[in-house]
Amino acid sequence: MSKGSFQKWEGKKIVIIGDIILDRYVYGSVERISPEAPVPVLLQKSTDARLGGAANVALNIADMGGTPILVGIVGDDPAGRKVMELLRQKGITTKGILVVPSRPTTVKTRIWSGGQQLLRVDEETTSALQAGDFEQLQQLSLSILDSQISAWVFQDYNKGVLSPEIIQKCINKCNELGIPTLADPKEDHFYAFRNITLFKPNLKEIRTQTQTEICPSDLDSLNRASKELKTRLSNSISLITLSQHGIYLDGAGIKKIFPIKEREISDVCGAGDTVISIAALCLAAEFPLDEMAILANLAGGLVCEEPGVVSPSKSRLIEEYEKR
Repeated sequence: MSKGSFQKWEGKKIVIIGDIILDRYVYGSVERISPEAPVPVLLQKSTDARLGGAANVALNIADMGGTPILVGIVGDDPAGRKVMELLRQKGITTKGILVVPSRPTTVKTRIWSGGQQLLRVDEETTSALQAGDFEQLQQLSLSILDSQISAWVFQDYNKGVLSPEIIQKCINKCNELGIPTLADPKEDHFYAFRNITLFKPNLKEIRTQTQTEICPSDLDSLNRASKELKTRLSNSISLITLSQHGIYLDGAGIKKIFPIKEREISDVCGAGDTVISIAALCLAAEFPLDEMAILANLAGGLVCEEPGVVSPSKSRLIEEYEKR
């Protein structure tokens, strides 16, 4: 595959529906223990806010040249307004985002010192959406679906946005239109993605959700797990991330483990978002599946070199792909 092949990503319209998260970071130094309790005292030096969850997938796709359409909810609160501001700064449309005043925006605050994460504080509501909000989001989702969409991604973080009903309606409509669908699942709706094109669980999820004993370096055990998935979901492609062991692909006659390149790992946050983003672009551009797995594996590794949730550099991804 030539360098020019990456031009096929340009402008591809990809819908991402799921849980939108604002990732906050507090950076500082720890030089003493509190006299009030045996805990470190952080001297705050700076803060940062980034797009997380489904919004991070949208950002990854935008940075790779695609045109993401993000579908989800935010609260009518400062965090929700910050999400909208960050999306607009990146040129990502907000037409698919529903503002729900009765529900807070999901926020993850990570406390960092000396290159290490000390603590994470979550602000969230994980209950299902109220019936009226759910109906609005479902109508919004289906109104976006047309033949100009090149791929559809479900990004589930178990924060209450996705439901079996909205998942199945969107998959069915995409299948009617010939649009490839991808899912990055979590436990609550793991088997709700019936007839999905590409299913991308991680190693922990596949171990807890299947009846197969899995060794990430053993191809036979992964083949058995993928067979169980396909029996229950009728998915065409299984793409299983294996942490330091790489990535497993089962699709189009390929059953293979792609080992990961050795790197200095700083933080694994957001790696799964990047993998599904690259997979979506590759399916949209009709790349060979083995090339999709290679690129997703490389991109997921690149973001692990940086602290916090980040989007990989497209130029560096292409450079590493060409040098592999």
